[in-house]
This record gives sequence, C-alpha cells and structure tokens, in this order.
Amino acid sequence: MKDDDTTLAELKALVKEFRDQRDWEQFHTPKNLSMSIAIEAAELMEELQWLTSEESRRLREDEEKLVRLGEELADIVIYALTFANSLDLDVSTAVRDKLAKNARKYPEDEYRGRFRAIAPGRREGR
Repeated sequence: MKDDDTTLAELKALVKEFRDQRDWEQFHTPKNLSMSIAIEAAELMEELQWLTSEESRRLREDEEKLVRLGEELADIVIYALTFANSLDLDVSTAVRDKLAKNARKYPEDEYRGRFRAIAPGRREGR
C-alpha cells in the first residue's frame, strides 16, 4: 500500500502488532527508543555522508540507493511510531501543534527562501 492509501493509525497498529508478536515491549522504553531513532538517523546520514548537495538531489535516479535509503527511513519511522505508541502520543496532534508553533516562530514573509531571518537593522548579505 502507498502513502495515499494508509493512515498513520494503521501504521502505528502494524508497528505495535510486530512488536507485540515478538514480546519486545519490555525493551522498548522511551529512553531506548529515542536512542534507536538517533542511531537509525545516523545510519541514514552515513548513506549520504560524502555526497555533494547536488549528488544527493540526483539520488532519485539510483534505484539501488533509493532502496537502501528507504530502509533506513523506515527504521527511523518504525522507531518513532513505537516511541509514540509507548507514550500514547498522538502523532497527528503533535505534528500539527509543532507546525503551528514553527509558523509563529518563522513567519513566512521573513523566511521565504531563507534559512534564517535578517536581523533588524541589518542588510541582507551581511
């Protein structure tokens, strides 16, 4: 099934079922899961470590590399959903709330096309 056909609740249930079938909940503490997310993120970064920005943009043309990147991303998402399950966090609410907070922190008119705002009284490029 594709993203358009799968809900977040379905993914959380699949991850929970996988965990429960193996009796792994005993090992899946929030601390351990947060560390696992970081470890898997590092493995994703390792796949991209020595690429230039442009080379990383061309990865969609490399099917073999995309498979490996997809596996690393899946590991991150699985651990993140397991983390959410372990604390009964509603991921949709957390994401929406964080986006609203970020929208206030990074107003569109100040940040469009920029990675940081221009400090008051300074010219762009300084």
